[in-house]
Amino acid sequence: MESFVSILVLVLLFWAALALSATLWSYLLSPLKVFPGPVAARYTNFWRFRDVVRGNCQNTHIKLHRKHGTAVRMGPNTISLSDPNLINTVFSTKTLWKKSAMYGVKEPIVDGRSVPNLFSTRDENWHSFYMRPIAPLYSMTKLLELEHCIDEMIVCFTKKLTERFAETLNVCNMDQYLLYFSWDLMNKITFGEDLGILDAGKDVTGFLEISAQDSDYFARTSQIPRLHRLLSQNRFLRFGPPAMDWAVVLGTTALQKRQANGPPEKPDFLEKLLGVRSKYSDIIDDNMMITYLLNNLIAGSDTTANLLCATIYYVLKNPNVHEKLSMECASLETPVSWKKAQQLPYLDAVMREAMRIHPGAALMLERVVPEGGLTLPDGRYIPEGTIVGMNPWVVNRDEAVFGPEPDRFIPERWMKQIHETEAEFQTRRSKMKSCELSFGAGKRACLGKRLSQLESYKLIATLFSTFEMGLSFPSDEWKVTNSWFVRNENIRVTLKSRSQ
Repeated sequence: MESFVSILVLVLLFWAALALSATLWSYLLSPLKVFPGPVAARYTNFWRFRDVVRGNCQNTHIKLHRKHGTAVRMGPNTISLSDPNLINTVFSTKTLWKKSAMYGVKEPIVDGRSVPNLFSTRDENWHSFYMRPIAPLYSMTKLLELEHCIDEMIVCFTKKLTERFAETLNVCNMDQYLLYFSWDLMNKITFGEDLGILDAGKDVTGFLEISAQDSDYFARTSQIPRLHRLLSQNRFLRFGPPAMDWAVVLGTTALQKRQANGPPEKPDFLEKLLGVRSKYSDIIDDNMMITYLLNNLIAGSDTTANLLCATIYYVLKNPNVHEKLSMECASLETPVSWKKAQQLPYLDAVMREAMRIHPGAALMLERVVPEGGLTLPDGRYIPEGTIVGMNPWVVNRDEAVFGPEPDRFIPERWMKQIHETEAEFQTRRSKMKSCELSFGAGKRACLGKRLSQLESYKLIATLFSTFEMGLSFPSDEWKVTNSWFVRNENIRVTLKSRSQ
C-alpha cells in the first residue's frame, strides 16, 4: 500500500512539475508573450472553452480586438487576427496553411479511427482530390438547374405561413419556421423530396435537435481538441458527440432508392452527383457518395436559416429599411426568380449587410502557421506551428473597410453614396466584398455559398412581396447563441397578406 501511495505521489509531482514548467515557459520564454490578451490565455485553453460554453464568445472576441488591436493572444499557442489585409495570407490558395486540429472534432469515429470529410480534413491533397469531381456542381449555372426545387419549397412555405398565421392572425415563431424551411429545402434539393418538417410544423424527424447538439459539442471541444479524443474514444464511458446514424441512414436509403427506381422527372442534386460518379467511378464509392450528400444537408441547412433569420430580424427592426425593401419587392411575380432577384439593388444591399453583420459561423477559422512563420505588418513575428484564426464576426466589423458604425445594420453602405464617383464606389464595394469573411475564404471556403445566396435572395424577395410583416413586440430583442453555427430565437412575427 505504501509503495502504491509513493508511486501516486511521484506521478502527481511529475505532472505538477510539468504544468509548472509549461506555465513558466509560456509566461517567460514563449515568443507569443509580446501579444496582449486575457491573462489566463497565456497558460490554458480552458478559458476559451468556458467562454464558448457561455454561448456568446463572438462578442468577447470583438471586445478583445477593440481593446488590444489586430492580434490578440487567445491561448498558449493561439493568436486571433483581425486585419482584413491578412485574409489572403492566412487563407492562401498558394502556400500551405493547414487547418488546425479543431476541425478533427467533426470527424466521426468508425472502427476506432477518425473518418475525414471535406470540412474536417487537414490533408490538402485529400481535399483537392475529392473536391475536384464535385466543384462544378456548385457553380451558379449548375445550381440554377435546381431552381425548380427552391420554387416548389417557397410556394409550400408561403402557403403554410398564409394558412397558419396570415389568415388566423396567430403570431409566427419565424426563427423556427425558417429553420424548418431550410432543412426541408436542402433535403428537397439533395434528394428530390422534403423531410415533412414544414408540413408538420415541428421537428418530427428529431434531426434538428441532434444537429444542434452536435454543433454544441463541436463548438466546445474544438477549443481543446484533446478533450474530444478523451471523450469520444473512452472505452469505459463515452461522452462524444451525438450519433449521426440518422444522417447516414437518410443518405443511404435515398441512394439505394434512386438506384432501384431510376432518375426522377426533374433533376435533383443526387441525380447530378450520380452523373459525376459515372465519370469518376474509380474515386467515388458509396461511402464518398454519402459524404457528399450529407455535406449538403447538414452544413447547408443551418447556414441558410441563419442568413434568413438575420435578414428578417434586422429589416423588421429598421422601419426605413423595411419600407424601402417592401416597395422594391411590391407586385413581383412569385416565387421570385433568381434572374429577377438580381435586378433588385436594395435587396442585394440588404442581403449583403445581413451576411456581414450576422455571419453563420461565429468561432475563429483556425489555421496553422507554416514553415517560415508570419511577420505581421507592424513587424511582430508569429513562429511556425502557431495556431492563428480569424473570426468573421470580428473581421466583418472592420471600420476601415466597412465604414462607420460597423455594429449597425446599414444596407446603404453597399450602395453608391452621393459624394462618390462610380469608380470610387466600385473600388470601395470590391474591397468590402473581398474582406467579408462570412463564408470563409480561399480554397477551403464554404462550398455552398452560392446555393445559400440563391435560396435566400429568392425567399426574402418573395416574402416581402407576399406579406406585410412586423415584429409582434417591436421592442423585444432576439436571442443569439454561438454554437459554431449561430442559433437565433425569439423572432416573433405577425403576417398579413398584401393581396388583402
